[in-house]
Amino acid sequence: MKYSKLLLALTLASSAQLAHSSSLKPFSVQDLVKLNKQHSVAVASDGSRLVYGLNVMDANGDRESELYLVDVTKPDAPAIQLTATKGTEHSVAFAPDNQSIYFLANRNGTSQLFRLSLQGGEAQPVSQLPLDIDGFQLDNSGNQVALQIRVFPECKTLTCSKDKFTAQADKPNAGREYTQLMVRHWDTWHDHARNHLFVAPLTAAGLGELVDVTAGLDTEAPPKPFSGMEEVTFTPDDKSLVYTAKAPSKDQAWTTNYDLWQVPVTGGTAKNLTADNKAWDAHATYSPDGRYLAYLAMSKPGFEADRYRIMLLDSVTGEKKEVAPLWDRSPDSLMFSKDGKSLYVTAQDLGQVGIFEVNTQFGDVKPLHSEGSSRLVALTPETIVFSRSSLVEPGDIYSLDLGTNQVSRITAVNKDKLASLKFGEFEQFNFKGWNNETVYGYWLKPANFEAGKQYPIAYLVHGGPQGSFGNSFSHRWNPQVWAGAGYGVVMVDFHGSTGYGQAFTDSISQDWGGKPLEDLQKGLESVAQQQPWLDKNNACALGGSYGGYMMNWIQGNWPNGFKCLVNHAGLFDMRSMYHVTEELWFPEYEFGGPYEQNKALYEKFNPVNHLKNWKTPMLVIHGEKDFRVPYDQGLAAFTYMQRNNIPSKLLIYPSENHWILSPENLEQWYGNVLGWLNTYTAK
Repeated sequence: MKYSKLLLALTLASSAQLAHSSSLKPFSVQDLVKLNKQHSVAVASDGSRLVYGLNVMDANGDRESELYLVDVTKPDAPAIQLTATKGTEHSVAFAPDNQSIYFLANRNGTSQLFRLSLQGGEAQPVSQLPLDIDGFQLDNSGNQVALQIRVFPECKTLTCSKDKFTAQADKPNAGREYTQLMVRHWDTWHDHARNHLFVAPLTAAGLGELVDVTAGLDTEAPPKPFSGMEEVTFTPDDKSLVYTAKAPSKDQAWTTNYDLWQVPVTGGTAKNLTADNKAWDAHATYSPDGRYLAYLAMSKPGFEADRYRIMLLDSVTGEKKEVAPLWDRSPDSLMFSKDGKSLYVTAQDLGQVGIFEVNTQFGDVKPLHSEGSSRLVALTPETIVFSRSSLVEPGDIYSLDLGTNQVSRITAVNKDKLASLKFGEFEQFNFKGWNNETVYGYWLKPANFEAGKQYPIAYLVHGGPQGSFGNSFSHRWNPQVWAGAGYGVVMVDFHGSTGYGQAFTDSISQDWGGKPLEDLQKGLESVAQQQPWLDKNNACALGGSYGGYMMNWIQGNWPNGFKCLVNHAGLFDMRSMYHVTEELWFPEYEFGGPYEQNKALYEKFNPVNHLKNWKTPMLVIHGEKDFRVPYDQGLAAFTYMQRNNIPSKLLIYPSENHWILSPENLEQWYGNVLGWLNTYTAK
């Protein structure tokens, strides 16, 4: 009798779950672009309060960003909106007394620094400079601030730079003149201005006199295009600034020799702290007692995907040592524990981005959290505050109790939006790839999966090539959009991917079309055997950047593998690609030198040499502002297919770069991509 009642209860519960599940809507690109985006998280030093920015889309499709305050000591208390002014507030920092915050906002035509008391009242401008402030960093006492401002190195004043920018804007069609590389980077032509660092005292009236501590330097500090003020820190006594930059030189386009520089806040000659290392140095951070400077350092010059080693510089003795030299992972962010005896770091690890504790004396590494993709935000007296996303979570803020290792959610910024949506179930799998070595990947079921049915496959190939399609949430290539459209999704972290040890990552260099292709072939065969609901004979492959290169390579070297292909920003001709891309260090390392010095290897893995085998229908997509893989690569692939009667389509974006960032364009992108797959796969 009791068993019957229990069975009935379970049946009713299961029926209720099925009813709820059937009422949910499969995730779509329209849902993706409407998600709230959390950013600029700052935590009070005592851990009691947290401020974050939230970018939301209004009913008209416009996006607006405001700041919110969370009382961490009251888990059920709602977030309090702090700002309601048109514009985007970002780059938030608490004052040392935790009674006010600083942030950047464009409220009167330029991005300036503001201070907002958490006791109430309106935000007050701290700066009123003629140029945008792109980033800032408070010193340890809160008495001065470092500012990132783009200026012309030859200018002695901000007004001089302002006048030069105005003169350029007044003549948009004037010719650009160059005598050295880089002439353009990522999506922007070089205008001869540079990121410089300024230091100014903070007073009751605002900013004191600015000092350009990088005055006259023809280099980017912090580096472009993706680094910011995380690459800048004050020394413990607040008398100097440590920052990441390359030395001014003509080899900017083919070297990765970023160094750590220390310069007095009053200006003067900067000291190179890492001159002995000709590879990449970054992310300087001081221990609580100020004695040790921890930073990340690569060891292979010219290689941007080398393993970051954790280095410790003793400011008293000048001794440098590597921490945890036997740990075969590449940390991304790091911060000292309160006692200075450990470092907390994040690192990719088998398809996740986990949090680890590293003992600075003995090098012991202890995993603390390994679910999803995490990034450190702050360290409080008792917790680590971090952000986390996954394949089913857009991203929120959590805390990790250092005593119990318990994880607690702090924010849920998309709770209402996600309540009515259905994601596809996912699982990690592995198989024996090239050389019988273990390779990992993920599969996702269609959101409306029904047991007993077979589903077409969307086979996503990541870029990099040293990258990963792991357990994280993307606002661009999001596998849940394909799952929501009825596809089984497969992603393989082929040889060359990150998070599986440096030897695995290194293995793709000088072998772009070898090991990865074999892994992709074996991965598709294996996952179809493991998951019979996946129909390997009803599949399309898609990839961007290196993934787009792989689409072109598949055309000539696996021509019967797929019903269709989608090539976003893919490399088509390695000879022309070498001579038009901007970061020359990348192809020179991957292919063993400049094209003229190692033609044979470039041509060995050149898709253009296998055109005779091309036959698979392909959608080609490119952005005209893509200077990493310029759009002539996509245009050339499309031209060949059109001229040779291969079903093909070209989608070109005048204002997009290597990525699709506009919500409207992203909807069009997915509309075309899913339309292409729907045309050539059977459902």
